[in-house]
Amino acid sequence: MKEAMIENQLRQAEELCKKRNARLTPQRLEVLRLIAQQKSAISAYNLLDLLRQTEPQAKPPTIYRALDFLLEQGFIHRIESTNSFVLCHHFSTPSHNSVFFICNRCGRVQEYTTESIKHILHRMAIASGFSITHNIVEPHGLCLTCIKVQAY
Repeated sequence: MKEAMIENQLRQAEELCKKRNARLTPQRLEVLRLIAQQKSAISAYNLLDLLRQTEPQAKPPTIYRALDFLLEQGFIHRIESTNSFVLCHHFSTPSHNSVFFICNRCGRVQEYTTESIKHILHRMAIASGFSITHNIVEPHGLCLTCIKVQAY
């Protein structure tokens, strides 16, 4: 992501935290910045390695507390199937439904918001006597770039 776009999203996160009276510490902001700079999803331990470049004393609980806060605020998403994290591009609507297309080759994750998936799942749940409390849709495959590379 381009630096100007990253800075814009970080400012937006700061503004939302002020409105919500949530404490976005410099360390939490740095973890958000590190996630925003990634081209693909990143694991907590890889984030810790990156954070240690500027904060050598950082320990695993440091990252997990920051990730918990960022998830709670809706600034990032956890990709369940790979146990990794990506930036959310929809800060203004924290309770949106997303589909994450995950490239098996390069690891890129593309987020798309969709209400239609929510409605389909809800209808299926009702038909089977089930109540959905949480849903994640994470199809795996190849992104367009990797499809082109594979074709050569």
